[in-house]
Order: sequence, then C-alpha cells, then structure tokens
Amino acid sequence: MEGECCALLLWSAAVAGLLLFYLGFVRRVTGAARTAFPRREAGRVAGGGGRPPADAWSPRLSGFSLRLCVHLANTAFGQHFLVPLLMRVNNFTALRFLDLAEDPTFVPAVIEEEKNNHPESENVFEILPKLMEVSSRSARSMFNFKEIQDYLKCYRSGEVTPLQVAKNIIATLEDDERSSLPLQAIVQWDRKEILKMAEDSTTRYQSKQTLSLLDGIPVCLKEEIKVVPYHHRSGTQYLGMEPETEDATATQKLREAGAIIIGVSNMHELGIGTTGCNPNRYHGTARNPYNPQHFTGGSSSGSAAAVASGTFGRTSEFGCHPLSYSTVSLGPLSTSVADAAVAYAILAGPDPCYPYGLGQPKPSLSGVLTPDLKDLKLGVDWTFFKACDAEILATCQKAVKFLEGLGASVVDVSLPELEEIRVAHVICILSEMRDFLQPDFNNSFDQMNLETRLNLAIASKFTALDYIKANRQRSRTMAFLRQMFANVNCLITPGRGPSLLSLERFHFFSQSPILGVLPFPASHTGSFISHPSPSCTACCAPRIQDSDLLTGCSDVRTTLRTMRYMQLANLTGIPALVIPVGYSSSGLPISIQIMAKWWDEALLFRIGLKLEQFHGITAKPAIYYDILGQ
Repeated sequence: MEGECCALLLWSAAVAGLLLFYLGFVRRVTGAARTAFPRREAGRVAGGGGRPPADAWSPRLSGFSLRLCVHLANTAFGQHFLVPLLMRVNNFTALRFLDLAEDPTFVPAVIEEEKNNHPESENVFEILPKLMEVSSRSARSMFNFKEIQDYLKCYRSGEVTPLQVAKNIIATLEDDERSSLPLQAIVQWDRKEILKMAEDSTTRYQSKQTLSLLDGIPVCLKEEIKVVPYHHRSGTQYLGMEPETEDATATQKLREAGAIIIGVSNMHELGIGTTGCNPNRYHGTARNPYNPQHFTGGSSSGSAAAVASGTFGRTSEFGCHPLSYSTVSLGPLSTSVADAAVAYAILAGPDPCYPYGLGQPKPSLSGVLTPDLKDLKLGVDWTFFKACDAEILATCQKAVKFLEGLGASVVDVSLPELEEIRVAHVICILSEMRDFLQPDFNNSFDQMNLETRLNLAIASKFTALDYIKANRQRSRTMAFLRQMFANVNCLITPGRGPSLLSLERFHFFSQSPILGVLPFPASHTGSFISHPSPSCTACCAPRIQDSDLLTGCSDVRTTLRTMRYMQLANLTGIPALVIPVGYSSSGLPISIQIMAKWWDEALLFRIGLKLEQFHGITAKPAIYYDILGQ
C-alpha cells in the first residue's frame, strides 16, 4: 500500500513537473495563434457611431477595503491576477486587439489649417471692454458673483481699493482656517505677499497707470503651477520641499498684468483623481460650498462659472509638473464668460520655453459680440448627450432649445468610437503619469495617498503596445473631428470635468472674479472663490464619507462618469468651454459644454455669452464671503 502511495506521489510530481516545464519553457505566452485583430481602415468608422462609452465596474473603496486593495494591487498576486482582472472587466485592454491603420499622434499639436477671416488689425484688448459691458448688462439674477467689471468700477471710482480687497481676502482665509468645517480651497498663502501686490496695484490706480484689465484682480493658481514663494507640491506631501524661486510662465504673465496672486489652491494628489479627496497633511479634502458634505469634483477641486480650456498649446505649460503632458491644457476658471475671455487674452500666446504652442495663430475674439447665432450649426450626438443623469439631461436639453431660439440650427451628428476614445484617454493619462512619477513611485511610495498608489499600480500594467495603440486612436479621432467640423461649427454635450481630463469644480466661494488658473484635466485642483462650478459630468458631485477624510477613496465608476464628456477634448486638443445652466434638485450646479475646432476659441465665447442669458438665476452658496465688501 505504501509503495502504491509513493508511486502515485511520484507520478503526480512528474505530471506537475512536466506541466510546469511546458508552461514555463515550451508554451508561447507572447501571443496566441488565431487571435482576431479587426482591421480599422484609416478614415472609416468601425460600425455605428454614437454609442456612449461603457460604464466601468469597480466597488467604491475607502478605509480598510481601500488599504487592502492597494496592498494587494502592488504585490505579485495583484500585478499578475487582480490588476489584469480589473483592466479586463473595465475594458482597458480593448485597443490591444485592434489593427489600427493610422500613425500615432503622441501630442495633439495642430497647425492652423486656414487663415482666420477676422481683420488683421483686430486687437483683442480693444474688444474686451465691450465684451465685459455686454456681459454685465445681461445679468438678470437678484444674486450675482462679482465680475472683473465690478472690481474695475469700484477701483476706478475710488469706492474700494485693491488693498481693501486684499485685507478682506486675508480675513476670509483666516476665518476659514478657524472654521469647524474648513472648505480648504487655498492651501498656501502669505499675508505679506498679498498685501505687497495689493499696495502696488492701489498706487497704480491712484496714479492712473494700471497695467491691464487684471490689475488688482484677485487670482490664484493650482498647486501644480510654480508660484514664488510657495511650495510646488502638486497635492503631495513629498514634492516641493523648498519654496519656489522661479514662476511658471502663466504666473509671470499674471504678475505682469498686475493681478493679486492670493496663493495656490488645493488639488487632488497629483491630479490623478476627480473628486478632490486628498487626506494628506498639507491639503485635506476641499468641500463644496453649495453643500459642504459633498466633494467639489475634479482634480482641481475648484469652482467657477466658466471653465475654459483653449486649444492644446495655446497657453504655455512651462513651470507646471508634466503629469500628463499630451492631455493637459492650461485654462482659467472664472465668474463669467467675459472674465474667461480676459484671462484667455492675457495667458494665450507662444512661449519659447514651451515648443507645442510656437506655431499658434494670434488669439482672436472675432465675432464674439454678434447679437445672434443665425449662422451657426451646432452638432449634437443625442445618444451620447443622453448618457447622463436625468435632471442634467433635462436642463441641458432646454439650453440647446434656447440656442435654437437665437437662430442656431441643431445638426444631428454621430461621434464615432466613443468607447475606444475612453480607453485611449485612460491609457494616455495613466501611462504618462506613471512615466513622470517613476522615481516617486519607487522612492516616495509610502508618502503617496492610497488612491494614488492604486492608480499607479494599474498604470504599471499598461504596455508600450497599449500606449502606441492609444495614440493611433487619437489620430483616428482627430481625423473624424476634422470631417465633422467641416459640417458643423461646434459640438455640444453636457458639461465636463477639467480635467483630465476636469472636468469638475466647486469650491470655496466669495466675490473673487477669477477663480484660478489650472491645467486641464487630470489633474485639474482647487481654486479660490467665485461662481459655482458647473456640474461638469454625467453625474453630480458625490457625497463625502467619513472614512474618505482619513484614507481617501477610490471610486472608478464615478471617476469615469465624471470624465465622460471631457475625454474627447482632452485626447484631441480641441478647445472647450463649460457654462453653468442650472441646478440639480440637491442644489448642485449643472453645466453644458461647447467644443470647437482647433484655434476657434472665439466661437466658444460667442456662444457662452448667450448661454449666460439662459442661466438667469444664480443661487447663493451655503458658504459665501463678500470679498468686495458690498
């Protein structure tokens, strides 16, 4: 009997050894015969268009469950079994099995295809005062957030000075820090810096030698952007250990324009999420001023009435952390469309230190004051448009009807390969962030938030093949958009999140006209004080759970729904503008998004001005500070 048992054991061991030998040294694992690779011909859409991207599957993780998942995801078991399973379930491997004919486009830098038809003598700085007057006259609400125009009137009349505004801001920041429920919008500020800039601006107004329309206007910049003398942390507790000694190009332009930089704003760690949840010691989670029990939404965790992102390369990114360089565009969050146009005019333009924008055409506001929209064709993919919460859909449909009433015609379009765009967008963002953060992921792993570690663990499984296929898909999508923009002037969807792809922003509110300057998207965190940021997504900002404040959270499904409408612009580099058009039943802002062809930002401002007339009533946030003191 003993001999039979020994023989059986020896036989089992031999079979197991042969199986392991076959699997380890004989069987091919670099590919498999008879695998189907559907061929996608250049310029030809695969199947029917217009189908919205699939919803992701992943449980919401926080507290112990998040800790356990993060630990496992970074082990051999996690990298060989758990993470690949998550990637397959969420279709992140979809592009691996497609044969795409296009060459990859690694950076969506586009050369202007045709000369603008506006007069060469056009000066955007001559148009801006007229634009602000129109915007000011169109306000119909009993309550309104103050715009640049309101500040300028007070400064020019002497009713209020920039120095008084600066003191009000400092008092507000101190009050928030003492609050039992701080909103945590501004994470770094310096009293002396603020007062010095405000005193200089006050002197210029007294001598009537102002520098620009932004002179004396309070602004802040996302922590991802270099601002002297603050730490360039990008939402982490390990970057930027020393104060900055050199401004980013965007910061320098704002200083030269006379703006009062009040500090740097909070953000999701490294911009790698879309809630603004950041439990590390330097930041904390930014809260929504309309409902402090909800997240602000977006990696930027900020707020604004108008979220504007120009054509890729329009604004210099020099001095920003290159977290996801091919999907990020720097843009303003502001109180109004006119204020966004002011920031655009000052920030846009070539920078020798930023090669992607050197070939750009001159910034233009041509046609922005046209009284109607009679010559415009608005493209809407209604199947994609409806892939959002019911109350967001109802409000946005009314906004489209309003634009039709101003003479615009709505053209049904079909946006192709939306699922492939979703996957390509995720691959580009996570691969580029994983590359930039390679030293940090190795040497500062324990100092990263749990959600960051999980996302980078997933990013570790993307391959060079995935990244190249994603950029081939980018080429296809850009070609489809060129064809589409030959028939329509713009595309309209419910709002997005700056993003990183942003999505996307709600935050600490006061009467500051410009909320902040932020990279979009994936990033994209916090700002100072302004109008409610639109609900820039297919869903409204989620509620904060108690455990989120301690460990952070991971909610892949909500993250991808948040990014649903901003992925197209992020991936292809087309300009976009997000405008608030109403409120949800819980009082959170709802927005609509306009996307135009490359370099046609003026069209966005033209339509945005009209949408401000649709959004007639501005709700006052639950937590609000009157910085102008009126």
